[in-house]
Amino acid sequence: MGFPKNFLWGGAVAANQCEGAYLEDGKGLSVPDMLLGGDVNTPRTFLPKTDKTAFYPSHEAIDFYHRYKEDIALFAEMGFTVFRLSINWGRIYPNGDDEEPNEEGLAFYDAVFDECEKHGIEPLVTLCHYEIPWNIVTKYGGFSNREVIDLFVKYARTCFERYKDKVKYWLTFNEINIPCMHAGGIGPLYGLGIM
Repeated sequence: MGFPKNFLWGGAVAANQCEGAYLEDGKGLSVPDMLLGGDVNTPRTFLPKTDKTAFYPSHEAIDFYHRYKEDIALFAEMGFTVFRLSINWGRIYPNGDDEEPNEEGLAFYDAVFDECEKHGIEPLVTLCHYEIPWNIVTKYGGFSNREVIDLFVKYARTCFERYKDKVKYWLTFNEINIPCMHAGGIGPLYGLGIM
């Protein structure tokens, strides 16, 4: 027994895990940019400021921002027909509450979706995979503030309108249940303002 003809086969990443280029082309700080790396002996730590001597995995990641063409070509070589990725809210609205979106950020995702199409890969886009702009947490207290819901709607509408001809499949939040399962430091990842 095989898969149906239109079965979507692929893989997934999150912007904060792969893009890098954490302040390039107008992108603002996002919550994962404040999360330090760890190892088998040292747990990951949330540091609500940047420290030039510390290691922040999201700052460079695997540099998908500069290598997306070769990465997507490899996905195609592996037979992917779908690629789940997220859009970093801070790349579109650097502070989360900006009047106008950052055109360079929008253009980056245009290029990614065009590359997917070139290789016959369907993008499946998550709007929020923990990439809340840091300003949203520090200025508004994250999603606990009703204004942030409206800011998210503005961001989502911007993405839907911009990419309506390139993206058919959308997810709103990744693992929205996690804040209910964990207390303490997980809050900032979800823009809950809890530290």
